[in-house]
Amino acid sequence: MTDGKERRHSKRLTVNLKAERLSCTNNCSVFIENLSENGIHMITAPVRNPNLFVPGSAVELKLKTTNGETIKLQCNVKWAYDNAPEDMTNSVGLEIIDPPDSYLAFVKNY
Repeated sequence: MTDGKERRHSKRLTVNLKAERLSCTNNCSVFIENLSENGIHMITAPVRNPNLFVPGSAVELKLKTTNGETIKLQCNVKWAYDNAPEDMTNSVGLEIIDPPDSYLAFVKNY
């Protein structure tokens, strides 16, 4: 078994950013805890639909950067888990599909 760090292709940056899930109808705000050139760890409010974050499912995000820029990201769920009962949130790992140049520049200069 390999350590999760060994699987990473790029360096993770610890951040505290807000984003919005574009493909939802209720409570769409999420928080980004860390990111890299090709991945994001987001925290969401509890979800009623357990199939919402099934690995392989698509998620579209609108990320707000520290300089006020908004970047749309197409992502696929890699993993997800419910943090209850300790915390009423969900943790979701996302793979960014074809990261836009503006996102890559943001990560590089963060």
